[in-house]
Amino acid sequence: MLKISIKKLPKSEVEIEGELESEIFESYFAKALKKIGENFEVDGFRKSKVPENVLLSKIPEIQILEEMAQLALNEHYPKILEENKIDAISRPEISITKLARKNPLGFKIKTAVLPEITLPDYKNIAKKIISGITKEEKDVAVSDKELENTIMDIRKSRAPKVHMATPPQPLPEGEGQAPSPSEKAEDEVKPELPEFNDEFVKALGPFKDVKDFKSKLKENIKLEKENKLKEKTRLKIIEEIINKSEMNLPEILIEVELDKILYRMESDIVQMGLKFEDYLKHLNKTTEDLRKEFRNDAEKKAKFGLVINEIGKKENITADPEQVAKEVAMILEHYKEADPERAQMHAENILTNEKIFRFLESQS
Repeated sequence: MLKISIKKLPKSEVEIEGELESEIFESYFAKALKKIGENFEVDGFRKSKVPENVLLSKIPEIQILEEMAQLALNEHYPKILEENKIDAISRPEISITKLARKNPLGFKIKTAVLPEITLPDYKNIAKKIISGITKEEKDVAVSDKELENTIMDIRKSRAPKVHMATPPQPLPEGEGQAPSPSEKAEDEVKPELPEFNDEFVKALGPFKDVKDFKSKLKENIKLEKENKLKEKTRLKIIEEIINKSEMNLPEILIEVELDKILYRMESDIVQMGLKFEDYLKHLNKTTEDLRKEFRNDAEKKAKFGLVINEIGKKENITADPEQVAKEVAMILEHYKEADPERAQMHAENILTNEKIFRFLESQS
């Protein structure tokens, strides 16, 4: 029925070469003719109502054969992948090697596949990194000075805007002279800070008074410090695991990550009211220049995805369906135009990754 041979190529690609028996290939003839006929126009006949004999006299045989090949491979390619346990991750590059009526269909298909990954002892790596966190790093207590500095920053951000004096024009060459005290004072004008009192903090949010605000602010600063330590530790763990993993990274995965990086960049630029083309002109760069610049970042992101996925498979870690459903509901509530399927994938990915990191952290 279907004879195939599979050859492994460099960079996690495979080549599938095979033949589909002539009888099976021939069975697609009527389907191909009907499909072409649906959009074929002939004077005197309504579209899709042209008789078969008229179609055969008007349509070149090679066009029918090409349609037959496409229909046959569209149906059999997924079966080839499933039966041979091939994890294809890119669009197949298909070339037809034999194409004739009442003959086998010969074909070659090249596609990228998920690479084989050899992971290091990731549990031990996580344990060593976590046990190596110093007492100073673990200390997330918030000092009075940190609290006062943050309050000062908030007061400054709420201060009224002050128009500075017009800067003095440059003097003619050789006529340098020191600015007068009044000029200095003008240059050093500082905005008057709002008074830090109950009224001020109530305007910032649901705070009862200064004491309540300070207490909640202190907790927020502490939480931020804890999160920074957690993110820093997680980054160290995953980078060490990636560096000690062995894999043959497919080019397609790097390209996919590059597409994501540039898409996000373009979206940010457009939201600022600028045209991406103008932004590139301002940088004096092309899209290809940016792809080269961000290639290392894209490679890291691709490796991260593969490594975290492999750990999840080995440890049988999956996201909780109820949590996923809640996350998807929140996404669709905030982003009305979001695609539910993509929202589901995003939620599963985020929640699974979180569980994997917690698993690694638990090794201490």
